[in-house]
Amino acid sequence: MPGCFKKTLFALASLISFVSFILIVVAMGTPKWITGKILCKTGADLVNATDPELVKFIGEIYYGLFRGGKIRQCGLGGRRSKFTIFPHMVKKLNTGLHVMIIIFLCVAIFFSLVSFGFCILNAIKVPYRAINGPAGACLWNFLAGGFVVLAVTSFMAAVKLHHLTERIANFRENVFRFVILEEHFEDCFWICVASATAHAVNLLLIAISEIHFPKIKPKTEEVNVTAEDIMY
Repeated sequence: MPGCFKKTLFALASLISFVSFILIVVAMGTPKWITGKILCKTGADLVNATDPELVKFIGEIYYGLFRGGKIRQCGLGGRRSKFTIFPHMVKKLNTGLHVMIIIFLCVAIFFSLVSFGFCILNAIKVPYRAINGPAGACLWNFLAGGFVVLAVTSFMAAVKLHHLTERIANFRENVFRFVILEEHFEDCFWICVASATAHAVNLLLIAISEIHFPKIKPKTEEVNVTAEDIMY
């Protein structure tokens, strides 16, 4: 049986793995990874809008991995619309990269659950095989965190290098052209970053659990046996 200290660390690690699993699932299902402001460039150019008038042509956009929405402002008031990435819009995006982000997160979910199971196993007993012990728990946490990092990095590349927001904003816009004034990574993006950080914390906890602290032995009193004691 593992010691009390080791049990506590692995129980905490299992809780963190489960929380990471929940975080990834929530992040994938929430449509606010990016929010931003979009300018209706065509409408503003038609009326030669100056700075005070540009407010009438500035709308908003938000989106996640599967859906989103925007407010079009082209001088005649705001028009709200919602959209889904699949199956139509993904053709206008970098399909391979977007699908890979989703796959990376799905794999991270799987490894988070595996690491949860391994941490529970190590909290209950000392596994016979080394791969089932702390080494295995480290491996699954490293893979889970690594795939989350890959997903986050790929999403950043899609936004910054492949102009994801601009492509989404101009989807099925035949008359007006929108340009991105500003864009921000929202809570769901940072939730994924927190998930990767959680697995890094798990690796630290598992490493600490393998530290062997010196045991303090109680001092034993020396017994002096004299000749008189032997006689009696």
